[in-house]
Amino acid sequence: MNKRVLRVLEFNKVKDKVKGYTNTTAAKDLIESLEPYDNIYEVLEHLKETEEALNLLMKKGTAPFDGAYDIRDAINLASKGGTLMAVQLVRISNVMRIARRFKGYIDTKESDISSNVLEDICQGIVPVKNLEDAIFNAIISEDEISDKASTTLYNIRRSLKEKNNSVKEKVSSMVRQYSNVLQENFYTIRGDRYVLPVKAEHKGSVQGLVHDQSSTGSTLFIEPIALVNLNNEIKELLLKEKAEIDRILQELSNKVYDDINVIENNSLIVTELDFIFAKAKYANDLGCTIPKINKDGNVDLIEARHPLLDRKIVVPSDIKLGREFTSLVITGPNTGGKTVTLKTLGLIELMALSGLLIPARENSTVGFFKEIFADIGDEQSIEQSLSTFSSHMTNIVSIIENADEHSLALFDELGAGTDPTEGAALAISILENLRMNKVKLVATTHYSELKGYALKTENVENASVEFDVETLKPTYRLLIGIPGKSNAFEISRRLGLPDYIITNAKENIARETLEFEDLIQTLQEKSIKAEEYRREHELLTIEAKKYKEKYEEKFNSISLSREKAIEEGKREARKLLKEAKEEADNILRDMRELEKLGYGAGARQKLEEQRLKLKNKLEEAETNLKNKTLDGEALTTVTEGEEVFIPSLNQKAIVIGKVDNKGEVQVQAGIMKISIKLSELRSPKDTKEQKKVKKREMKLNLKSVSSSIDIRGVDGEEGRYMVDKYLDDAFMAGLGEVTIIHGKGTGTLRNAICEMLKKHHHVKSFRLGNYNEGGTGATVVELI
Repeated sequence: MNKRVLRVLEFNKVKDKVKGYTNTTAAKDLIESLEPYDNIYEVLEHLKETEEALNLLMKKGTAPFDGAYDIRDAINLASKGGTLMAVQLVRISNVMRIARRFKGYIDTKESDISSNVLEDICQGIVPVKNLEDAIFNAIISEDEISDKASTTLYNIRRSLKEKNNSVKEKVSSMVRQYSNVLQENFYTIRGDRYVLPVKAEHKGSVQGLVHDQSSTGSTLFIEPIALVNLNNEIKELLLKEKAEIDRILQELSNKVYDDINVIENNSLIVTELDFIFAKAKYANDLGCTIPKINKDGNVDLIEARHPLLDRKIVVPSDIKLGREFTSLVITGPNTGGKTVTLKTLGLIELMALSGLLIPARENSTVGFFKEIFADIGDEQSIEQSLSTFSSHMTNIVSIIENADEHSLALFDELGAGTDPTEGAALAISILENLRMNKVKLVATTHYSELKGYALKTENVENASVEFDVETLKPTYRLLIGIPGKSNAFEISRRLGLPDYIITNAKENIARETLEFEDLIQTLQEKSIKAEEYRREHELLTIEAKKYKEKYEEKFNSISLSREKAIEEGKREARKLLKEAKEEADNILRDMRELEKLGYGAGARQKLEEQRLKLKNKLEEAETNLKNKTLDGEALTTVTEGEEVFIPSLNQKAIVIGKVDNKGEVQVQAGIMKISIKLSELRSPKDTKEQKKVKKREMKLNLKSVSSSIDIRGVDGEEGRYMVDKYLDDAFMAGLGEVTIIHGKGTGTLRNAICEMLKKHHHVKSFRLGNYNEGGTGATVVELI
């Protein structure tokens, strides 16, 4: 991608905003080098990774980047065998811990989030837990080594502590002894040695070494002779401590050196993840979505917003190009938003092709272009003696030479800066040349001639930015299909220009031109209303479709659960029958054994009669169980045209004959006509009337239970009780998804609810709310 378009469209400002979400300077460097990718596969891959990161942030919360640093310099030093400082070792250990934790954070096997791209990236992470533990056990903070780093260091510091206590006791007694010659009744330290602040005029009273004096010269800091040996011992221990610390740091540096390739690789992966999640955080704050990528260069942006403007005040635009027309000519008054629309399209294209999500609604489409050209703004050059027109034309010449069917060209005020007649002719010629070369292009202009060109030329469409004449303010809305009206007369009249001047001006314009302008205004008003109706209809249709699919899915789920429960009951009943039979046989067997021991033939006959009676009852119960299946009751009579169910075929059929003397009846199942015994037929699962009743009951239940519950202000125990009861009601009502509003606060109530949801039998999955669902102040629950 040419550098000029990145500068003109201010892509660097977008990158600067993304940098604000990074944790390391290494990730900032990756963002600084970010440019549109060369092929569509890379674009799709990087968009997917950004979307996956955004989904993880919404589902699992903040990514584990705590303690992330740029450790490139430390890795470089360690790779050369150098000794690392404590701060460098701690930072290396932190980054290794982040890499290890990310493997768990990315794992989404137990959730409904797809993270295939991020999982592939994290496959390269190799945990080095032993190195982490060795560093964290030896180093407490970035400038403090632990006493437990080695036995030698522990012993040195213990001795040092004892010596310090001894010297403190000694020097404290000296303070009391020499209190009359001291400037202040306390001791101090100079160069790791304990000294007394002696008045200069009494320096002879304290025998010792002078280490320093005050700025006024009135105080001398003297080390008493009695403390010299103790101070020397402390100094010696301090040197030993430093030497042991250096040895420990060298030993840890050697361990880093042994794993330097793994550490470098893990560091690169953490940097890449930091880069990816920075893109995701930016997308979340800006309300971005993942676009569809069209390799034919077709663009369809829905409610697109300029990413550098305040999203609270920017007016979204629908921008289309490529499918119905390849060239778009935008007209309208100054400050109406033409240039902003042009930059919005160009900047969103650059963002999408660089793997950034775009500030537009879902289902927006971005074209894949190998090059984007832009001629926007005044770039006259005094040094090169170029006027405004000359600088524009130099750039346009370059665009004409390099643009092709895989390019997008953006022109602001094409042909401006010269004679209007010649400028308009040149603009039309330039547009026509690029159109013939199949270049996708958008141009803004004030020339009326270009409106006519767009009306009569194939694959060229007019567009305009709406202007409210009543308020004399632009609405910044883009209207495709309608050429812009200048509104010069209306604006001048409202600003106080006398009517007679306006009348004279109108007389100097051809009648056809005025009629054309009035026609434009009429079409514009109708187009605005039509667009409002279309957009409202589209939103309602999408919403209705979502509700329909949601309720149908839930209804089918409930029906399936009911059938499974009945089938489970049948299996349990069969099991009980089988056990009863076996128990009866065992009892009868025992009775026969007793008979052998002395019972008569009459008793045996009675036993056999009882056994046969018991057997018949069990078989009758089993037959009744078989007849009473999931698919309806057994039929005793049928009539022609009646719908029945055949369990053996698991298929519905229509009766087409009468029951014959063999107890068989002819039915049609699909294209087959078969004869089947009446005893093998069952009533169908549900009649149409029954299904209507069930759906009606379902709708009544759905209306009676709200899709959300607000538990803000209650404690954890009460909140769990309220949510548990609410989930039962929501499940019985057939709701598929509900929202629990718990507020942000300290997070105690949210954590309590999340712990309960993990074990709740009605919950399939749950996540924190999206930016438009309450964010971390709400939890969205999907029910089974």
